Amino acid sequence: MSVLLVGASGLAREVLPLLREAGREVLGLLDDRRGELPGEVDGVPVLGGVDEVALHPDADVLVCIGAGRVRAAIVERMSRGGVVRYASVLDPTVRNPGACPVGEGSILLAGVTITADAVIGAHVVAMPGATITHDCRIDDYATLAAGVALGGGVRLGRAAYLGMNASVRPGVLVGAGATIGMGAVVLEDVPEGETWAGVPARRLGVRT
Repeated sequence: MSVLLVGASGLAREVLPLLREAGREVLGLLDDRRGELPGEVDGVPVLGGVDEVALHPDADVLVCIGAGRVRAAIVERMSRGGVVRYASVLDPTVRNPGACPVGEGSILLAGVTITADAVIGAHVVAMPGATITHDCRIDDYATLAAGVALGGGVRLGRAAYLGMNASVRPGVLVGAGATIGMGAVVLEDVPEGETWAGVPARRLGVRT
């Protein structure tokens, strides 16, 4: 089945080699910034804006946008037009020996490790080297940047974002839409929509 990528982003460029390695045909890219982009990105044509997904009903769709809240908005927008079939991409080096479920539309890049009894939602992005240990629950549209480490039983809310090399103590909840800064060490629950950073992590502000 051919694949259509949404978002001419760095994430799309990271996903493209995986699709090619797996022998998947990539039809092209859709991005509302088409007028600002070159005609091709890494050899893949930029076909039009996001709404033109309706012109390709037989293609699987993969949303390659880094910010979870933007991914969510794009998926909801396309779903209103009838798009319901999303591809998922897992690098061959992903370790998931317990066959933990991974939701549709998710992207797990090189060296991601999932240990036991974790659940990963839809349209989740985990960048290289992220570690998801036992009993973690990762809600839809969450993003784990490179090197993130989650202790056992961590819960990430919808569209939460964890920056590079952030660590989360076992059993901690990071609320929906929260942002954790690079290298932060999260030792306590983070409320929805808040931004935390530092070692140990402390509240910096609230998304408006």
